Amino acid sequence: MTTNLPSLYDPFSTEAKWQKFWEEKLLYKADPDRNGESYSIMIPPPNVTGKLHMGHALDNTLIDCLVRYHRMKGCNALYLPGTDHASIAVQTILEKQLKEQGKTRYDVGREKFLERAWEWKAESGGTIVNQLRRLGVSVDWTRERFTMDEGLSKAVLSAFVRLYEEGLIYRGNYLVNWCPASQSAVSDLEVDQKEVDGKLWHFRYPLTDGSGYMEVATTRPETMLGDTGVAVNPSDDRYKNLIGKTLTLPIMNREIPIIADELVDPTFGTGCVKVTPAHDPNDFEMGKRHDLPFINIMNKDGTLNENAGEFQGQDRFVARKNVVARLEADGVLVKIEDYKHSVPYSERGKVPVEPLLSTQWFVKIRPMADKALEFLDQTRSPSFYPERWKKVYRDWLVKLKDWCISRQLWWGHQIPAWYAVSETNGEISDNTPFFVAKNEEEALEKAKSQFGENVKLERDGDVLDTWFSSGLWPFSTLGWPEETEDLKKYYPTSLLITGFDIIFFWVARMTMMAGHFTGEMPFKDVYIHGLVLDENGKKMSKSKGNGIDPLILIDKYGTDALRYTLVKEVIGVGQDIRFDYNRKTDESPSVEASRNFANKLWNAARFVMMNLDGQTPQQLGIPSATELSDKWILSRFHKVVQETNNYMDKYGMGEAAKGLYEFIWGDFCDWYIELVKSRLQEDAEPTSRRVAQQTLAYVLEGILKLLNPFMPHITEEIWHTLTQQAENSDNSLSLQKYPEADAKLINSDLEEEFELLIGTIRTIRNLRAEADVKPSVEVTVQLQSESAKERQILNTGEAYIKDLAKVEKLTIAGEENSEKVATKKPQNPLQLIFFVFLTILLARVAYGVANTVDGMPFFGTFFQLVGLGYLVWFITIYLFSAKKRQELQQKFFKSSTETKLPEVEESQPTDLGEVATGVVGTVQVLLPLEGVVDMEALRGKLEKNLSKIDNEVKSLTGRLSNSKFVDKAPADVVQGARDALAEAEKQAEILRDRLQRIK
Repeated sequence: MTTNLPSLYDPFSTEAKWQKFWEEKLLYKADPDRNGESYSIMIPPPNVTGKLHMGHALDNTLIDCLVRYHRMKGCNALYLPGTDHASIAVQTILEKQLKEQGKTRYDVGREKFLERAWEWKAESGGTIVNQLRRLGVSVDWTRERFTMDEGLSKAVLSAFVRLYEEGLIYRGNYLVNWCPASQSAVSDLEVDQKEVDGKLWHFRYPLTDGSGYMEVATTRPETMLGDTGVAVNPSDDRYKNLIGKTLTLPIMNREIPIIADELVDPTFGTGCVKVTPAHDPNDFEMGKRHDLPFINIMNKDGTLNENAGEFQGQDRFVARKNVVARLEADGVLVKIEDYKHSVPYSERGKVPVEPLLSTQWFVKIRPMADKALEFLDQTRSPSFYPERWKKVYRDWLVKLKDWCISRQLWWGHQIPAWYAVSETNGEISDNTPFFVAKNEEEALEKAKSQFGENVKLERDGDVLDTWFSSGLWPFSTLGWPEETEDLKKYYPTSLLITGFDIIFFWVARMTMMAGHFTGEMPFKDVYIHGLVLDENGKKMSKSKGNGIDPLILIDKYGTDALRYTLVKEVIGVGQDIRFDYNRKTDESPSVEASRNFANKLWNAARFVMMNLDGQTPQQLGIPSATELSDKWILSRFHKVVQETNNYMDKYGMGEAAKGLYEFIWGDFCDWYIELVKSRLQEDAEPTSRRVAQQTLAYVLEGILKLLNPFMPHITEEIWHTLTQQAENSDNSLSLQKYPEADAKLINSDLEEEFELLIGTIRTIRNLRAEADVKPSVEVTVQLQSESAKERQILNTGEAYIKDLAKVEKLTIAGEENSEKVATKKPQNPLQLIFFVFLTILLARVAYGVANTVDGMPFFGTFFQLVGLGYLVWFITIYLFSAKKRQELQQKFFKSSTETKLPEVEESQPTDLGEVATGVVGTVQVLLPLEGVVDMEALRGKLEKNLSKIDNEVKSLTGRLSNSKFVDKAPADVVQGARDALAEAEKQAEILRDRLQRIK
């Protein structure tokens, strides 16, 4: 057992030590039978293929802060970890490996392919989990889940079967977003719209009767091979006479009708729209309305099929060029225009998606979305922070369309549907009967009852959209569909923390699934945080290559430093964070500042423990403060306790972290420790010394508890040493009770008074530094204030001012004291008689004048007012002001033995010689410099520095006035010059102010 800390803090060994301790001791293992209000958060499951990025780091740091806080508040906390199986990402990795071997997945077969997938998961799938461990998250690792583990697979199976039996899952031939790269359908949410510089091709379709033609335009000319009509608006007079006629489709020579549809915008282009029902969402709807044929011209790999005639087998983009060339050769190409438009890209495949007619599985979304809307509108569940995201979420629920949930992949939850292929010649077609069941045996029983004993079944080869299993995450992880103890205790969960970019992907799907299957919303609150932006304020992305690896920063500064930086930057719920980072050196000034904060805490803790005589806070006991500084720090501590609790309860983690930083670094380390150093000496008064020890120990332990949710490693290390825990102890700071404020010890008036003392000490220190007074030299200081209350505060704290500001002689004066110090002579009694006489004389003169003019019309009243006004003015100016009385008395009582007062401010003494001055509130601080510093040398030094900076300002101003430099130099160079100029001008202003104040 040690009673003090090493001289230097090593975050790397410390953090690894405690991460291992927490996990091995199962400190964060949840127990539904334990007392305490439930507080549960399910980790937003990262992809099993993923690596820790700043988004993960922010998510999990914020979550962990709240979980640790509520656990210390006495809640029965569960922070459940896990990963998502990431169907498309894993499949892409494996197919790339097979391609390098000259194989495809079909060469190895489904069974062997899945064996490879599980092997990859075992070998590489733990990367992200181990990286999360390095963040020090207080998760229950015994409950770690994977979206394809046995329990969650059972939940997915139950959900699918139930939705199908309720008529909310169906199979149909619909237009889907098809990704030719992954050869799978993708949902609307997995599509990115990208602005591209494309072309708009115009060509003519001749009327079948030879009476003319209609001009159409398209950005995808290859799709004209599948056109089955041309549409116009029924109110468009230009084409009313053509509705019902037919056209001959160029190249294909297919006769197609001219139809009228309200969807057509008559003001766009020529007002004629080609209709390709099998390859455009709007055309799909028009095709259904007008019973047009649906002709698919596309294979699943993006090549054209047999319906494309001579272009069969060509890639869609190759066919595009060839179709345009053929139309031009046939004389029907009118023109080609440059055209900027949005093209949908597959988020995973990184290629333009193709609207493709395909038989897929869908969820009928409206009933589920309406139930989620009902919760939102009637019970305000869930609550959104910030609230503005509630509207975004609601609008999304209103606009949702049926959800395509089938994916043409092998890695994932295989759809539990079996086809009676014996009824359709051994093949699966759109007309093949199928049976949805929890297993093949159940499906076979259903099939036999309908088709007899000889029926042959084949399972659907598709898998479910990854978001289907993720939508069940908040309750499937707790054992649903079984009624487990975990589900009873920890569901609904307390909170979801996530970025705004997946409100649609994930949040809405979880609320819809939970509302339908559990009758409750899956979480009480949704906290939407902003993005972590790069050093230039840009969104981080793989494609831009501007991501910042949090592990690099952890390796350089430590986990606690990164955690604290991320949380401290979150000021205001939902605000983006601009991360300060130097890519050339992999350094971050903001994380370095947090590392310095950790070192500051470490050194302060070492000092405290060195002065506790080997005693723990418990052995020392609760302090009974009698001295001003002790009462002040206890008041500040309990005020910060109160503020921190309030902030954390309202998701103000950033504000809480900032407040703790200011209290720990400023109030405790910089001020209180300095204030009590003299009381810790061995020869100090025993009672005062013990109270100082008690207060230091009490506040330090409280600080460690307050800070633990944010910086769990360093606080755990210091606490174990401070409280002298045995080496084999299972005890942990993170399981202690979080501090609660004692309102009786909070004294806002005292804190305000103490701020005056601190400000005064700081001002004296600044004046010493500006005047180059050596640290060892004690000085004379005069403090002047017209406020009796301020003078009382300063007198009370006189010892602190002398001690911390190195003041030998301190004078605290009001107006009267200031006069005495300045004149050094008592007032002559004759002078007092003179002032009284003068006042009476003036009053009498005024009265006489008033009587004289009193009888004069108008003038009487006027001069009475003037005389009275002059009298009041004279008395106010010359008799109530000490300075004016001195001026007046010298006109009538000249004496060679008295000191003549110079023209000075009323509160400034005149016998101090050259002084450096400062102001704190209404207190004037005067530091005499004669005999303390060489004034000429100081002025010369300041003037030399000012001249140097003035030259720099002149040079930078000249560069920035040069238009060639501003226009041609790199933007960062120009900005650097502007920043340098601003800094130089600021330094020049400071130097001029210093020169002014010592003259």
